[in-house]
Amino acid sequence: MSALLRLLCLLTMFLLPAAHADDGVPAFVAEAASAVTPSQLAAARTAPLMFANRNVFVFRAALAGYPPDERAIGAQRRLEGVLAKNGPLLASTRMIPEGTQVLLDGVQLFVVVPGDVNQLAGDTTESVAKTAAEELRKAVFDYREQSSWRYLAIAAAVCAAATLVFWLVWIGLTRFYRWAKRRSGILLASRLRDVRLKNVRVLDAEHYIAFAYQLLSAVLWGLRLMATYLWAAFVLGRLPYTRSWGESLSGYLFDVAADVLHAIIGALPGLVLVCVIFAIARLIAATAASLFKRVESGELQIGWLDKDTALPTRRIASVVIWLFALAMAYPYLPGSHTAAFQGLSVLVGLMVSIGASSIVGQGASGLILMYTRALRKGEYVRVGDSEGTVVDVGMFETRLRTGLGEEVALPNAWVMSQTTKNYSRAQPGGGFVLDSTVTIGYATPWRQVHAMLELAASRTTELSTTPKPYVMQLALQDYYVQYRLVAYASAEVPRQRAEVLNRLHQNIIDVFNEFDVQITSPHYIDDPKESHVVPPEEWFRAPAQRGEEDK
Repeated sequence: MSALLRLLCLLTMFLLPAAHADDGVPAFVAEAASAVTPSQLAAARTAPLMFANRNVFVFRAALAGYPPDERAIGAQRRLEGVLAKNGPLLASTRMIPEGTQVLLDGVQLFVVVPGDVNQLAGDTTESVAKTAAEELRKAVFDYREQSSWRYLAIAAAVCAAATLVFWLVWIGLTRFYRWAKRRSGILLASRLRDVRLKNVRVLDAEHYIAFAYQLLSAVLWGLRLMATYLWAAFVLGRLPYTRSWGESLSGYLFDVAADVLHAIIGALPGLVLVCVIFAIARLIAATAASLFKRVESGELQIGWLDKDTALPTRRIASVVIWLFALAMAYPYLPGSHTAAFQGLSVLVGLMVSIGASSIVGQGASGLILMYTRALRKGEYVRVGDSEGTVVDVGMFETRLRTGLGEEVALPNAWVMSQTTKNYSRAQPGGGFVLDSTVTIGYATPWRQVHAMLELAASRTTELSTTPKPYVMQLALQDYYVQYRLVAYASAEVPRQRAEVLNRLHQNIIDVFNEFDVQITSPHYIDDPKESHVVPPEEWFRAPAQRGEEDK
């Protein structure tokens, strides 16, 4: 016998390691446990008690060895037994050492134990049992009404009346939409027709009317959906079996409305503060603008500020004030602390920083031009190949008007890279300096050339005699001498300046023809075999006609 026992012990020692898992649990038990998912385990731990389409209680813990599902089945059977007695069906609770009992007509249906409640949320067995008893009272009330034909008939009549009211509201909304659509179309067409700028209609009524129709349609369907929601909640709440669904719909609607109202009330202090910040910023910006406008008009003089820099300084001050106000108001804007708002702000900032590099360069160049006073409005300048009167020195471009029907827009960064000639600063006051260059051969005395150019300048009435026009010999080239006539004109309008230069050139040609001096600019090499001088009697060949100024 002892040998047999030893043999059995040896077999057990060899077989046990193969029949168990690594943690000492039998292999078939481990496989069965691994086949159960966490969601299945969680579902097995809870079991609801349903009565009259209401969730009375959810069992979550075992009691006396009975799992939650068996506790729920037992409570259901005890409830059916109490209902079979046709008693008053009064729900109540009672404390016991194990927890809190839920009673119906004095009969225990189930016990709420500590394992059934969420103690971390502050729930107790007594509070959970009272909530379950209240749900049980509602379920009992619905159960009784379900068996009352009189109540069901009244509920059906009320639902029919509610459906009739819903249908009338639907028709009323449709008729109101048609009336509002017709009225808004007439009103917008009549009002927008009167919006004019210099007697020109600036707004197209059809676009605004189409937008108004779309807005009214959206409002109509929103009201229809709201009416349908209220009708469904009301009708479901009248029927005993679906009353819990109606209460859920009504509760959800009230919860949403309460959340919206709380959000609005919570955002009001921040919005009030934002309005105060922007009101103060607007007052400061208006005060600064008034100050800078007085400097710009010459009414007020400040040492470091003049007429030319007042406008850009006013714009910069306005931008700085509003940016500072936006930075102060940003934390108080509704939703500013949400991840979506912050992500959108980062995206906008990234787009601006990447796409606005050239704009920032143009703006910086414009500020340099304004503050260095290289160009001023009304001055006659030459920038690169463009010559004309400065119409505007903006933040991003400088505009010149040539007087020949052209307005040239020059990017400020390009203006900064070019050589600028300013013809309006040679003499104080209005007007500008103009010049004309001719090249004459060495055979013509330079004194005669000087005299002829000065004579041509004197015949141009728009040229000022003070300062007196003068001629300079700029260069002695291989085949000719280069002469430049410099004069001062008092014309202010770009068109007049172009005409002054035109008449000066005409007079130069006439004077040189009168004194038999050939102009072969700008590539004079030698005297031609035939004279290129036009005698005065040939100046008005057809179709030219003698004007009043030529008589």
